[in-house]
Amino acid sequence: MQIYEELVARGLIAQVTDEKEIRELINNGKATFYIGFDPTADSLHVGHFMALCLMKRLQMAGNKPIALLGGGTGMIGDPSGRTDMRQMMTVETIQHNCDCFKKQMSRFIDFSDGKALMVNNAQWLMDLNYIELLREVGPHFSVNRMLTAECYKQRMERGLSFLEFNYMIMQSYDFYRLFQDYGCNMQFGGDDQWSNMLGGTELIRRKLGKDAYAMTITLLLNSEGKKMGKTQSGAVWLDPDKTSPFDFYQYWRNVADADVLKCLRMLTFLPLEQIDEMDHWEGSRLNTAKEILAYELTSLVHGSEEADKAQKAARELFTGGSAADMPEAKIQEADLEGDAIDVIALLQKSGLVPSRSEGRRAIEQGGVSVDGEKVTDVKATITKEQLAGDGIVLKRGKKNFRRVSME
Repeated sequence: MQIYEELVARGLIAQVTDEKEIRELINNGKATFYIGFDPTADSLHVGHFMALCLMKRLQMAGNKPIALLGGGTGMIGDPSGRTDMRQMMTVETIQHNCDCFKKQMSRFIDFSDGKALMVNNAQWLMDLNYIELLREVGPHFSVNRMLTAECYKQRMERGLSFLEFNYMIMQSYDFYRLFQDYGCNMQFGGDDQWSNMLGGTELIRRKLGKDAYAMTITLLLNSEGKKMGKTQSGAVWLDPDKTSPFDFYQYWRNVADADVLKCLRMLTFLPLEQIDEMDHWEGSRLNTAKEILAYELTSLVHGSEEADKAQKAARELFTGGSAADMPEAKIQEADLEGDAIDVIALLQKSGLVPSRSEGRRAIEQGGVSVDGEKVTDVKATITKEQLAGDGIVLKRGKKNFRRVSME
């Protein structure tokens, strides 16, 4: 099976503009393609996973990835799929986030010897002359057509600022510049980016002629993948200082039964034949499939050693033992009120819940325990003495743990 057919079989392709040409380029390793990443945080999260894995697959087949960092577009934010504007970030913050992204992406993509590129669109957008943009790009966009795009239709009732209205033009101009400057002949993006991507393809063909090779592909579940990045206790980051390898492993170990095979196909590099054999697994064997998923992805992000530790720790906890590699949370002296701290505060400070109200709800629903004993009183406290030494094991739900101790 060639790479394009494999992408289809794994459920990664939703829409294409020129399937015959796209298949030929990808299968022959002649695609130079880009995927954009907005630097809205200092770490990638699991919502970026599908794009990173796709870039790795295509590079392994001889194609050349370009990771486009939105240092320019990040100055105004992206309205796609949102009902509110993102907050403005400083140039320094954006640059810091871009630097963090490059370090993490290097675990997936080989940037050596020109095999892949990392480009920041700030290099052309920040110094772009407004009159020049109007003359060069403006005539190729229909306002009426832009207003039919789903990303703008969702915002019309609440009001669409002129700043946001320019995002499609900026993204389209990105593809045009990548095509001109780096020979980029293909772009990938989520299904929520389809209108913006078509704008880029059309801009290239209108300015350079219909023979210009500019093509688009959307990822089937990229918008759903973005939702993967959020859990009840916050975001699931690729940075181990933000989400420990154990928590990362647990996140994938806890995916819904209906999503296990889908995630295995889309995100792992296991042979499709091996995954297809799991189609009929049920009960405990389905849990085995979840363990395989969690191990493969933890190994991909954090390395096999950390994946081994996370799997060992998880298995020990599920069999009633204690785990030396359990993720830890440290409490400061200033967090205490007197010589104690309430359990709700511990849940929040340890990252097991995002807010006090969520912590209260978890206790009221019987989902919180300390050292194996269920907490029933929302006003329950833990003493400084209990937190000394190895501290306590705080549990929320069936599979979320923290060892909490004093700093």
